[in-house]
Amino acid sequence: MWPLLRATMSDWYEDRAQRIGAALAYYTIFALAPGLVIVMALAGLMLGPGAESQIIEQIRELIGKQGAAAIEATIRSARNETLGATGTALALIPLVFGLWGVFGELQDGLNTIWGVTPKPGRRIRDILKERFWSFAMVVGIGFVLLVSLVLSAWLAAVGTYVGSLLPAPATGLEALNFVISFVVITGSFALIFKLLPDVKIAWRDVWLGAAVTSLFFTVGKFLIGLYLGKSAVASAYGAAGSLVIIVVWVYYSAQILLFGAEFTKVWTKRRGSGFVPEQTAVPVTQEARAEQGLGPRPPAV
Repeated sequence: MWPLLRATMSDWYEDRAQRIGAALAYYTIFALAPGLVIVMALAGLMLGPGAESQIIEQIRELIGKQGAAAIEATIRSARNETLGATGTALALIPLVFGLWGVFGELQDGLNTIWGVTPKPGRRIRDILKERFWSFAMVVGIGFVLLVSLVLSAWLAAVGTYVGSLLPAPATGLEALNFVISFVVITGSFALIFKLLPDVKIAWRDVWLGAAVTSLFFTVGKFLIGLYLGKSAVASAYGAAGSLVIIVVWVYYSAQILLFGAEFTKVWTKRRGSGFVPEQTAVPVTQEARAEQGLGPRPPAV
């Protein structure tokens, strides 16, 4: 396992994953406020008025008290704006821009990891069609994660109630909550690794890589939350500290996802079934990698 992790770390560095994560965090800022309002509205419809506090509690476990407080303030500010129909439509522009940017950077980043690039000379209609369906897939994954978050909030609420009566069943609900979250996150990573990059990968390699990435994410989100809760990141940036906490959490979460994608690629090449570019893609040459500021490495295929 150590040779795989060492190769993964090397490729992660050579592919400049830090730069990709920074771009993902940037676009997330635009989608944050309108996206949170929509999430809370859907959660309220599904679970009732108490859902928001439960979801905030789940978020607090992920990014700490300061980050959760920033999210609460963002939601409150967005709800206090009486925009009307035109204003609401205009407010959706940052959401679409942010989601489209996140999708584009993620897809380009995964193509960089797998060492492929779309074929030049494609028709604009084909490019837009491909982007639209991939974008819709990402939105669908986001909805699945939303359902998982709402379900976790519901299980937490039930566990709190049952725990006051019988401690043992509450522990069982916590274990069930963990299993459901792990399965949903693994499935989401599997869809991202299988459908977003322009390569053909066997599902068995995808599932193994997604499970390992989910394990990385489960451990990593705890460490990130611990770091943000104990460090002085917020105080160093004054009034913008809460926003910085959220951006830092998104950035490090993106690094975990990209590291997992690198592991999936290394596993597929060394011990899996291998991979080939899609018909709409070609391998990236060493000269092209150098022009993009990427480090050298063996060809993808």
